[in-house]
Amino acid sequence: MSPTDLKNRTRQLNSAETDPSGDFVLYWMTSQRRTRWNHALEHAGNIAARLSKPLLVLEALRSDYQHANRRHHSFILDGMLANAKALRGSPARYAAFIEDKAGQGKGLIKALSEQACSVVTDDHPGFFYPQMQASAAEQCSVKLEAVDSCGLYPLHETDRCFHRAYDFRRHLQKTLKEHLEHLPNESPIPDSLPTLPFKEIRAASDWTLSDGEPSIDKEALLSSLPIDQSVRETETEGGHEAGSAALEAFITERLEGYQEDRNHPDQAGTSRLSPYLHYGHIGAHQIFQRITKHESWTSEQLEPVSKGSREGWWNMSPSAEAFLDQFITWRELGLQRAARRGSKEGFQDLPAWALATLKEHEADERPHLYTLSDFEHALTHDDLWNAAQQELLQTGTIHNYLRMLWGKKILHWTASPEEAFEVMLHLNDKYALDGRDPNSFSGILWVLGLHDRPWGPERPVFGKVRYMASKNTHRKLRVNDYIQRWTPNNDLFSTQP
Repeated sequence: MSPTDLKNRTRQLNSAETDPSGDFVLYWMTSQRRTRWNHALEHAGNIAARLSKPLLVLEALRSDYQHANRRHHSFILDGMLANAKALRGSPARYAAFIEDKAGQGKGLIKALSEQACSVVTDDHPGFFYPQMQASAAEQCSVKLEAVDSCGLYPLHETDRCFHRAYDFRRHLQKTLKEHLEHLPNESPIPDSLPTLPFKEIRAASDWTLSDGEPSIDKEALLSSLPIDQSVRETETEGGHEAGSAALEAFITERLEGYQEDRNHPDQAGTSRLSPYLHYGHIGAHQIFQRITKHESWTSEQLEPVSKGSREGWWNMSPSAEAFLDQFITWRELGLQRAARRGSKEGFQDLPAWALATLKEHEADERPHLYTLSDFEHALTHDDLWNAAQQELLQTGTIHNYLRMLWGKKILHWTASPEEAFEVMLHLNDKYALDGRDPNSFSGILWVLGLHDRPWGPERPVFGKVRYMASKNTHRKLRVNDYIQRWTPNNDLFSTQP
């Protein structure tokens, strides 16, 4: 792919120029932690090839990010080991940096930029990435570019902020086809680049960069770091290889029944890809390419008319279309909102109608009131809610449909909608492997009315915000096996409406 193909995905973050006399081109891997299907890595490789310079890939892991704990760290470390393995023997030099005390990495990017021709990093609108990029832009002595590999539709292609999934879907149906022709290469690094001896990376001695695949005892390393040790790692393995295996299992084992089974927890029909997408261990373009290959699909099958409907535009199987609507429309709606509104948006950014109705019903009597500790330890009266929270505590995920119910009941059982927002945000970001993400954040705000409409009849506490109840979920979905699986002691709980 030529660099011109990335013009709508590349932003220069400072006013510095490329220095052809530098020792290497630096790719600072932050949110897209993979060596395949990666626009930013490909762009850095193209620059290195054009300048006939080595390519240095730096992947760092801070210890002071919000909710830094064993669970998040372990998943990221899996990915770092996979990346080191993937780049061993390639033309690129991989270097890992893991902070063993807060702030230890301060100055690293500045020091490396002083040795580099130019710096390329990942563009991402969520979590602390925008602030981190702004800080780096002030320090880099050479050209710093951010390249977007977040989704199929570029983050900065439009200035419009979409308030409804229908509006965004209709926009995509008018504009997405041209972007489907610019997928990143599966193997993004040019075959022939000069090699970079590790001893020539002058910053290495000051920051203890690991050369190639670090030989680590992960358990010992995690235990030694200044992170929350109470949130334990899960059985889910991170990294590009694990993400690719999860994608293959979904395509071959569950995609065919996705439309029918995805809402039934007993069927476990969901994709289970959100942790890999959040950490960048797998990319949207790889998932899309695999779906189209499975469906024997080409872009010529797209319907020429944009109606904003959830079905029929792709002309794929019903299950594939249902998955793509979740994966593209809803996921990228959150990314687009974060790119327009910023990662610091909060409760007050809800639609005016939602703020008004929640305020009007703020003093309504709640059927139950629980503390953050009650929620965190799954100590409510509701066996289905407790099971969903136990799944989150133990696996780092909640079944997609039950995640909506989980949030609605927190709204129902807290003293104010603002408190409900804070409880949801805390539990999601602390325990969920896809927490601290624009997609899961917009899901929390959806519970409170974002990307939705007023609903009737008006209810206590909820007002005109969409209502969900455990009793109705028991009636609509097959949840008995799910509750049994995630209830530690069935004698402690009973089904409640």
